[in-house]
Amino acid sequence: MRRFTLPRDIYWGENSLSKLKNLEGKKAVLVLGGGSMRRFGFVDKVLDYLEEANIETTLIEKVEPDPSVETVMNGAQKMLDFGPDWIIAMGGGSPIDAAKAMWVFYEYPDVKFEDIIKPFSFPVLRKKAKFLAIPSTSGTGTEVTAFSVITDNEKGIKYPLADFNITPDIAIVDPALAETMPPKLVAYTGMDALTHAIEAYVSLMNGPFTDTLAMQAVVTVDKYLEASYAGDKKAREQMHYAQCMAGMAFSNALLGITHSMAHKTGPAYSTGHIPHGCANAVYLPYVIAYNAKEKAAAVRYAEIAGRLGIGKSNDQASITALCTKLREYNKKLNIPHTLKEFGVNESEFLQKLDYVAKAAVKDACTPSNPRHIDEEQMKKLLKAVYYGTIIDF
Repeated sequence: MRRFTLPRDIYWGENSLSKLKNLEGKKAVLVLGGGSMRRFGFVDKVLDYLEEANIETTLIEKVEPDPSVETVMNGAQKMLDFGPDWIIAMGGGSPIDAAKAMWVFYEYPDVKFEDIIKPFSFPVLRKKAKFLAIPSTSGTGTEVTAFSVITDNEKGIKYPLADFNITPDIAIVDPALAETMPPKLVAYTGMDALTHAIEAYVSLMNGPFTDTLAMQAVVTVDKYLEASYAGDKKAREQMHYAQCMAGMAFSNALLGITHSMAHKTGPAYSTGHIPHGCANAVYLPYVIAYNAKEKAAAVRYAEIAGRLGIGKSNDQASITALCTKLREYNKKLNIPHTLKEFGVNESEFLQKLDYVAKAAVKDACTPSNPRHIDEEQMKKLLKAVYYGTIIDF
């Protein structure tokens, strides 16, 4: 038996943010990121709508990119002090992911972070509060997913937390918020959404419901990503919906080793943090080449190529065409081809290779990857990604 879980309600389209004025509750905590939502006036809109709904609201602001365990625990304490019956998170993936984790420790103050690292091990939520998510970026899909990515800065590891308990109750996908993204963020989040869709489609956990959403997300991203990058508002709107569809798909089908590698390499190097969407964009063509050695995965990649009009069968030519297309995306979006090109120091990369490979193999996204991988294979794959070499194993 399998399970397919989504938010009960998804409100989308122009002015869907106004749904907040009909929210029923007494107190809400609004969790925000670095300040863009306030600068563009969306915080004031939300507060006005909540005031109209007679909901008392307090704010948790300045959640950093790739939120830390410390940020989560501090936010949970603020929630305990205030006692909300709604947790509302608005912004990119970081504040929404952070708020999801805060929610756990708000409802269960005695739980430790280590207790929820194991996938699908969360205690039952909604004893104190429900959760509403409002995305401002078009990539993570976290407003509809059972996932939250939290960084342990002491260990230099991102932990993908996973449990259907943290799937939001309501998602508001208002395209006006996505219009504020700068081009680089459009590029990274767009490739993140495409990676979600492709990995969900080939995942060992794929199914008829997720396949439909994943493939439609792939087609929509292919149609609108470049125009979105150029600033077209209609394209931005369609990308906002595409990333949401991709989120629905991977929340239920799970992901693969592109994400395993991104989670473990993102915070690993002193030469600079690798943004998650950028890492996914760099790694995806190499991962496809690795996974395509597995026949079932090759068939699925070829199906994607066929829908994009660049392949007709499950032969190697279709796989190569798909990888080439992904690299063309990266070139047009000014995303590097390799970790070396990104700027990761070679000696540090080699020094940390064993540790990163081991951590990536143990990542929560690895078991659903369509081809098995061990530590030695992961090291070879990471080297290919660093140097830009051909996958031949």
